[in-house]
Amino acid sequence: MARLFDAYVIADWTAAEGKKLGENSVWIGVAKRDVRFRLYTETHNVATRAEGEALLTSILADHRKRGDRVLVGFDFSLGYPVGTAERLGLKDTPIWSAMWKFVASNIVDKADNTNNRYQVAAKMNRLMTDQAWPFWGAPAKQAQRWLTTTKPPAGSGADIPEYRATERTIKGGRLQPKSNWQMHGAGAVGGQTLVGIPMVRRLLESLGPAGAVWPFGTGWRALEAADVEPLNVLVAEVWPSMWPTTPTEGEFKDQTQVRTTAMAFAEMDDKGDLARAFAPPKTATPELVDQVEQEEGWILGV
Repeated sequence: MARLFDAYVIADWTAAEGKKLGENSVWIGVAKRDVRFRLYTETHNVATRAEGEALLTSILADHRKRGDRVLVGFDFSLGYPVGTAERLGLKDTPIWSAMWKFVASNIVDKADNTNNRYQVAAKMNRLMTDQAWPFWGAPAKQAQRWLTTTKPPAGSGADIPEYRATERTIKGGRLQPKSNWQMHGAGAVGGQTLVGIPMVRRLLESLGPAGAVWPFGTGWRALEAADVEPLNVLVAEVWPSMWPTTPTEGEFKDQTQVRTTAMAFAEMDDKGDLARAFAPPKTATPELVDQVEQEEGWILGV
Protein backbone atom coordinates (compact mmCIF):
# COMPACT_ATOMS: atom_id res chain seq x y z
CA MET A 1 0.00 0.00 0.00
CA ALA A 2 1.33 3.43 -0.94
CA ARG A 3 2.17 5.78 1.89
CA LEU A 4 -0.23 8.67 2.36
CA PHE A 5 2.40 11.18 3.45
CA ASP A 6 6.04 12.06 2.91
CA ALA A 7 6.55 13.88 6.21
CA TYR A 8 4.91 14.04 9.64
CA VAL A 9 4.98 17.22 11.74
CA ILE A 10 3.83 17.29 15.36
CA ALA A 11 3.39 20.58 17.23
CA ASP A 12 3.27 20.66 21.03
CA TRP A 13 1.66 24.03 21.74
CA THR A 14 1.40 26.15 24.88
CA ALA A 15 -0.88 28.84 26.25
CA ALA A 16 1.87 30.32 28.43
CA GLU A 17 2.40 34.03 28.71
CA GLY A 18 5.94 35.29 28.34
CA LYS A 19 8.81 33.91 26.30
CA LYS A 20 10.02 30.48 27.32
CA LEU A 21 12.25 27.71 25.99
CA GLY A 22 12.61 24.15 27.23
CA GLU A 23 9.85 22.41 29.18
CA ASN A 24 6.27 23.59 28.61
CA SER A 25 7.15 25.70 25.59
CA VAL A 26 6.49 25.26 21.87
CA TRP A 27 8.13 22.14 20.43
CA ILE A 28 7.84 20.92 16.85
CA GLY A 29 8.91 17.43 15.81
CA VAL A 30 9.39 16.31 12.22
CA ALA A 31 9.75 12.78 10.85
CA LYS A 32 10.80 12.54 7.21
CA ARG A 33 12.90 10.47 4.84
CA ASP A 34 16.39 11.10 3.56
CA VAL A 35 17.55 10.60 -0.03
CA ARG A 36 17.68 6.84 0.63
CA PHE A 37 14.12 6.92 2.00
CA ARG A 38 15.29 6.20 5.54
CA LEU A 39 13.18 7.74 8.30
CA TYR A 40 14.79 10.22 10.64
CA THR A 41 13.53 12.89 13.03
CA GLU A 42 14.42 16.42 14.01
CA THR A 43 13.03 18.67 16.75
CA HIS A 44 12.73 22.44 17.09
CA ASN A 45 12.05 24.63 20.11
CA VAL A 46 10.94 28.27 19.98
CA ALA A 47 10.13 30.78 22.70
CA THR A 48 6.76 32.10 21.49
CA ARG A 49 3.67 30.93 19.59
CA ALA A 50 4.34 33.57 16.93
CA GLU A 51 7.76 32.05 16.34
CA GLY A 52 6.18 28.60 16.30
CA GLU A 53 3.65 29.66 13.67
CA ALA A 54 6.41 31.19 11.53
CA LEU A 55 8.53 28.04 11.86
CA LEU A 56 5.61 25.80 10.91
CA THR A 57 4.93 27.97 7.87
CA SER A 58 8.59 27.72 6.84
CA ILE A 59 8.74 23.93 7.33
CA LEU A 60 5.58 23.41 5.28
CA ALA A 61 6.78 25.78 2.55
CA ASP A 62 9.98 23.74 2.19
CA HIS A 63 8.00 20.51 1.84
CA ARG A 64 5.60 22.13 -0.59
CA LYS A 65 8.49 23.08 -2.88
CA ARG A 66 9.41 19.39 -3.03
CA GLY A 67 5.83 18.36 -3.70
CA ASP A 68 5.60 16.50 -0.38
CA ARG A 69 2.36 15.61 1.36
CA VAL A 70 2.57 16.42 5.06
CA LEU A 71 0.50 15.30 8.04
CA VAL A 72 0.49 18.04 10.70
CA GLY A 73 -0.72 17.11 14.19
CA PHE A 74 -1.58 19.61 16.92
CA ASP A 75 -1.84 18.63 20.58
CA PHE A 76 -4.96 20.67 21.40
CA SER A 77 -8.64 20.25 20.61
CA LEU A 78 -9.93 21.32 17.21
CA GLY A 79 -13.57 21.18 18.30
CA TYR A 80 -15.81 21.62 21.33
CA PRO A 81 -18.43 19.35 22.91
CA VAL A 82 -21.66 19.03 20.98
CA GLY A 83 -24.05 21.92 21.57
CA THR A 84 -21.38 24.55 22.31
CA ALA A 85 -21.98 26.57 19.15
CA GLU A 86 -25.75 26.51 19.70
CA ARG A 87 -25.25 27.76 23.26
CA LEU A 88 -23.15 30.62 21.88
CA GLY A 89 -25.89 31.53 19.41
CA LEU A 90 -23.78 30.67 16.35
CA LYS A 91 -25.96 29.94 13.34
CA ASP A 92 -23.47 29.46 10.50
CA THR A 93 -22.56 26.05 9.14
CA PRO A 94 -20.48 24.01 9.23
CA ILE A 95 -20.57 24.28 13.01
CA TRP A 96 -16.85 23.69 13.55
CA SER A 97 -16.00 26.53 11.16
CA ALA A 98 -18.39 28.90 12.93
CA MET A 99 -16.67 28.03 16.23
CA TRP A 100 -13.24 28.62 14.73
CA LYS A 101 -14.35 32.00 13.40
CA PHE A 102 -15.81 32.97 16.77
CA VAL A 103 -12.66 32.00 18.68
CA ALA A 104 -10.37 33.70 16.16
CA SER A 105 -12.38 36.93 16.28
CA ASN A 106 -12.13 37.09 20.09
CA ILE A 107 -8.63 35.89 20.90
CA VAL A 108 -5.83 38.45 21.03
CA ASP A 109 -2.44 36.71 21.09
CA LYS A 110 0.52 39.07 20.91
CA ALA A 111 4.02 38.38 19.63
CA ASP A 112 5.39 38.28 23.18
CA ASN A 113 2.87 35.53 24.15
CA THR A 114 0.56 37.80 26.19
CA ASN A 115 -3.04 36.88 25.41
CA ASN A 116 -6.61 37.28 26.59
CA ARG A 117 -7.61 33.61 26.85
CA TYR A 118 -9.14 33.95 30.34
CA GLN A 119 -11.24 36.92 29.27
CA VAL A 120 -12.49 34.98 26.24
CA ALA A 121 -13.37 31.96 28.40
CA ALA A 122 -15.32 34.25 30.74
CA LYS A 123 -17.13 35.83 27.79
CA MET A 124 -18.10 32.41 26.45
CA ASN A 125 -19.42 31.42 29.89
CA ARG A 126 -21.48 34.60 30.00
CA LEU A 127 -22.93 33.94 26.57
CA MET A 128 -23.61 30.24 27.18
CA THR A 129 -24.93 30.18 30.76
CA ASP A 130 -24.47 33.64 32.31
CA GLN A 131 -22.67 31.79 35.09
CA ALA A 132 -19.11 30.66 35.81
CA TRP A 133 -19.36 27.47 33.78
CA PRO A 134 -18.68 25.39 31.72
CA PHE A 135 -15.18 26.97 31.50
CA TRP A 136 -13.38 26.91 34.82
CA GLY A 137 -9.92 27.44 36.26
CA ALA A 138 -7.94 30.68 36.40
CA PRO A 139 -5.18 32.23 38.47
CA ALA A 140 -6.62 34.31 41.31
CA LYS A 141 -5.82 37.59 39.52
CA GLN A 142 -7.83 36.43 36.47
CA ALA A 143 -10.88 35.20 38.39
CA GLN A 144 -14.13 37.11 37.98
CA ARG A 145 -17.89 36.64 38.00
CA TRP A 146 -17.90 34.37 34.95
CA LEU A 147 -14.68 32.41 35.58
CA THR A 148 -13.68 30.75 38.85
CA THR A 149 -10.33 29.51 40.13
CA THR A 150 -11.72 26.05 40.91
CA LYS A 151 -14.13 23.64 39.26
CA PRO A 152 -17.82 24.42 39.85
CA PRO A 153 -19.88 21.91 41.88
CA ALA A 154 -21.01 18.77 40.06
CA GLY A 155 -24.19 19.33 38.16
CA SER A 156 -23.59 23.00 37.39
CA GLY A 157 -23.31 22.23 33.70
CA ALA A 158 -25.41 19.10 33.56
CA ASP A 159 -26.76 19.86 30.10
CA ILE A 160 -23.33 20.76 28.68
CA PRO A 161 -21.05 17.74 28.15
CA GLU A 162 -17.80 17.91 30.08
CA TYR A 163 -16.02 15.86 27.42
CA ARG A 164 -16.27 15.22 23.71
CA ALA A 165 -16.99 11.71 22.48
CA THR A 166 -13.32 11.12 21.66
CA GLU A 167 -12.27 11.85 25.26
CA ARG A 168 -15.06 9.70 26.68
CA THR A 169 -13.73 6.86 24.51
CA ILE A 170 -10.32 7.18 26.17
CA LYS A 171 -11.48 7.65 29.76
CA GLY A 172 -11.27 4.59 31.94
CA GLY A 173 -7.97 3.42 30.50
CA ARG A 174 -4.45 4.30 31.56
CA LEU A 175 -4.81 7.81 30.15
CA GLN A 176 -7.07 10.45 31.67
CA PRO A 177 -7.83 13.26 29.23
CA LYS A 178 -8.58 16.78 30.37
CA SER A 179 -11.75 18.63 29.47
CA ASN A 180 -11.71 21.54 27.02
CA TRP A 181 -13.40 23.55 29.77
CA GLN A 182 -10.42 23.42 32.15
CA MET A 183 -8.35 26.56 31.64
CA HIS A 184 -5.76 26.30 34.39
CA GLY A 185 -3.87 23.64 36.32
CA ALA A 186 -1.69 20.66 35.49
CA GLY A 187 -2.39 19.29 32.03
CA ALA A 188 -5.13 21.83 31.26
CA VAL A 189 -5.88 22.05 27.54
CA GLY A 190 -8.55 24.77 27.49
CA GLY A 191 -6.13 27.65 27.06
CA GLN A 192 -4.09 25.89 24.39
CA THR A 193 -7.25 25.25 22.42
CA LEU A 194 -8.32 28.91 22.55
CA VAL A 195 -4.95 30.25 21.38
CA GLY A 196 -4.30 27.32 19.04
CA ILE A 197 -7.45 27.32 16.91
CA PRO A 198 -6.85 30.82 15.45
CA MET A 199 -3.34 29.78 14.44
CA VAL A 200 -4.58 26.62 12.68
CA ARG A 201 -7.28 28.67 10.95
CA ARG A 202 -4.67 31.11 9.62
CA LEU A 203 -2.47 28.24 8.50
CA LEU A 204 -5.26 26.58 6.53
CA GLU A 205 -6.39 29.88 5.03
CA SER A 206 -2.85 30.47 3.74
CA LEU A 207 -2.80 27.00 2.17
CA GLY A 208 -6.15 27.37 0.42
CA PRO A 209 -7.22 24.20 -1.42
CA ALA A 210 -3.80 22.65 -0.73
CA GLY A 211 -4.73 22.22 2.95
CA ALA A 212 -7.52 20.39 4.77
CA VAL A 213 -8.43 19.42 8.32
CA TRP A 214 -9.53 15.95 9.42
CA PRO A 215 -12.26 14.93 10.05
CA PHE A 216 -14.09 18.20 9.36
CA GLY A 217 -12.89 18.70 5.81
CA THR A 218 -12.36 15.08 4.80
CA GLY A 219 -15.17 13.17 6.49
CA TRP A 220 -14.61 10.68 9.29
CA ARG A 221 -13.53 7.74 7.15
CA ALA A 222 -10.50 5.78 6.09
CA LEU A 223 -8.42 7.84 3.70
CA GLU A 224 -6.81 6.66 0.50
CA ALA A 225 -3.89 8.06 -1.44
CA ALA A 226 -6.34 9.64 -3.87
CA ASP A 227 -7.85 11.64 -0.99
CA VAL A 228 -4.48 13.04 0.04
CA GLU A 229 -2.79 13.51 -3.35
CA PRO A 230 -4.45 16.90 -4.07
CA LEU A 231 -3.20 18.21 -0.72
CA ASN A 232 0.10 19.47 0.57
CA VAL A 233 -1.04 19.48 4.18
CA LEU A 234 -3.60 17.54 6.20
CA VAL A 235 -4.14 18.85 9.74
CA ALA A 236 -5.31 16.54 12.55
CA GLU A 237 -5.68 16.62 16.31
CA VAL A 238 -3.24 14.38 18.16
CA TRP A 239 -2.45 13.49 21.75
CA PRO A 240 1.25 12.73 22.22
CA SER A 241 0.66 11.05 25.60
CA MET A 242 -0.94 8.14 23.71
CA TRP A 243 2.42 7.01 22.38
CA PRO A 244 5.07 5.31 24.54
CA THR A 245 8.18 7.46 24.86
CA THR A 246 11.82 6.75 25.61
CA PRO A 247 13.77 9.98 26.15
CA THR A 248 17.30 10.16 24.91
CA GLU A 249 19.92 11.75 27.15
CA GLY A 250 19.35 15.47 27.56
CA GLU A 251 15.91 15.54 25.96
CA PHE A 252 12.99 17.47 27.41
CA LYS A 253 9.74 15.56 27.90
CA ASP A 254 7.88 17.63 25.29
CA GLN A 255 10.77 17.18 22.86
CA THR A 256 10.61 13.42 23.28
CA GLN A 257 6.86 13.41 22.76
CA VAL A 258 6.85 15.32 19.48
CA ARG A 259 9.69 13.18 18.13
CA THR A 260 8.05 9.94 19.22
CA THR A 261 4.60 10.90 17.93
CA ALA A 262 5.91 11.99 14.54
CA MET A 263 7.78 8.70 14.21
CA ALA A 264 4.75 6.69 15.36
CA PHE A 265 2.58 8.08 12.56
CA ALA A 266 5.37 7.61 10.02
CA GLU A 267 5.74 3.95 11.00
CA MET A 268 1.95 3.45 10.88
CA ASP A 269 1.96 4.88 7.37
CA ASP A 270 4.79 2.54 6.32
CA LYS A 271 2.73 -0.44 7.51
CA GLY A 272 -0.47 0.76 5.85
CA ASP A 273 -2.18 1.28 9.21
CA LEU A 274 -2.46 5.06 9.13
CA ALA A 275 -5.13 5.13 6.41
CA ARG A 276 -7.46 3.12 8.63
CA ALA A 277 -6.75 5.31 11.66
CA PHE A 278 -8.75 8.11 10.03
CA ALA A 279 -11.91 5.95 10.11
CA PRO A 280 -14.46 5.80 12.96
CA PRO A 281 -14.74 2.79 15.26
CA LYS A 282 -17.01 0.07 13.93
CA THR A 283 -19.41 0.82 16.78
CA ALA A 284 -19.89 4.48 15.74
CA THR A 285 -23.53 5.33 15.05
CA PRO A 286 -24.59 7.66 12.21
CA GLU A 287 -25.45 10.24 14.88
CA LEU A 288 -21.93 10.06 16.34
CA VAL A 289 -20.34 10.32 12.90
CA ASP A 290 -22.35 13.48 12.20
CA GLN A 291 -21.47 14.91 15.62
CA VAL A 292 -17.75 14.32 15.08
CA GLU A 293 -17.68 15.58 11.48
CA GLN A 294 -19.75 18.68 12.15
CA GLU A 295 -18.68 19.92 15.56
CA GLU A 296 -16.50 17.90 17.91
CA GLY A 297 -13.65 16.47 15.88
CA TRP A 298 -11.64 13.42 16.98
CA ILE A 299 -8.14 12.57 18.19
CA LEU A 300 -6.18 10.70 15.53
CA GLY A 301 -5.29 7.25 16.82
CA VAL A 302 -8.20 6.90 19.27
